[in-house]
Amino acid sequence: MTDSAKDRRHTLTDEPPVCQSPDASPVALPFVLPPGACDCHAHIYGPPERYPYRDKRRYTPAPVGLDEYRALLAKLGVTRAVIVQPTVYDDNRITLDVLNTSSGAWRGIAQLKPDVSDAELRRLDAAGFRGVRLHTRSGLDDLDAMARRVAPFGWHVQLHLDARDLPEIGPRLARLPVPVVLDHFARIVVQDGLDQPGFKALLTLMESGQCWVKLSAPFRLGNDISPYAAVQPFAKALVAARPDRLVWGSDWPHSSYHGVMPNMGVLLGLVGEWAPEGGIRDMILGINPARLYGFE
Repeated sequence: MTDSAKDRRHTLTDEPPVCQSPDASPVALPFVLPPGACDCHAHIYGPPERYPYRDKRRYTPAPVGLDEYRALLAKLGVTRAVIVQPTVYDDNRITLDVLNTSSGAWRGIAQLKPDVSDAELRRLDAAGFRGVRLHTRSGLDDLDAMARRVAPFGWHVQLHLDARDLPEIGPRLARLPVPVVLDHFARIVVQDGLDQPGFKALLTLMESGQCWVKLSAPFRLGNDISPYAAVQPFAKALVAARPDRLVWGSDWPHSSYHGVMPNMGVLLGLVGEWAPEGGIRDMILGINPARLYGFE
């Protein structure tokens, strides 16, 4: 699988780099959030003495966790969240514990293997998990089996991939028995422009209705000087194609990112530039997450 993004250069190691801390002071938003506004991609970490890290991992998280994230959402007025299980742990315990404190306002995405028991899937589903995440850097051998396992629960498969792989694997994704959610704009290569085969394949997959895209982590895609301007044409094209298949995510606390830490208010405010029409913006921030993650 292709992989050129600098923030994914790290390999598994027993001496992983420590991440920098996120910006805790969001700027004011240029628009009013809809009811039930949701951050659809965040990671929560906990004290390592309670939640031990894997010995071999790509990074060591910054010393921030649930309290800092809750405070940030409160400042922004975001009331819902989707917590994606981090790869630095061997199980889903921390995300499960977080969901159990959310009074049903948050959802979770698990890291699982196809041999997971039905009892464990039922336990995670009852707690608020609604999907399973796979990484193409680890291979997609488990993709079809995992999709079959979670289909009876109404879950989806969330993929962290490189858009340059989509012309090859897109037809396979379209045949899965569950929806597919792609992280971080499907990791498009902004330098290759709107006509790149990967982005065309992404639009085709979205048109089928099978695929959702997270408008998340634009700072991981552009250059250091203007990280958001480079992403804007792609965001606008996605909004024009299938606004009903888009959700927004912060990727807080921006682990393994080594540029200038993004501001959460700026990240959320970008949705207003990508979707200036209020109804479409409300769809991306509130209506679509409610559908995809089963919020009441």
